Amino acid sequence: MPIIVNLDVMLAKRKVRSKELAELIDITEANFSLLKSGKVKGVRFATLEAICRHLDCQPGDLLEYRPEAPNEDE
Repeated sequence: MPIIVNLDVMLAKRKVRSKELAELIDITEANFSLLKSGKVKGVRFATLEAICRHLDCQPGDLLEYRPEAPNEDE
């Protein structure tokens, strides 16, 4: 998938633990883990806003677009 979630990088920069942030933004640790690993199909703007507020960052600090290489078989 061409969208990369850099939430773990921002957590390390801010020295915040996943469990702590999950509690602060009121989501389960399991759902936070899925979000952090990029294994979700979407994220609510309210959740993204809460993460940015608590980590003092911008959405672009958490999400990155990397285009996939074209498939040479096609």
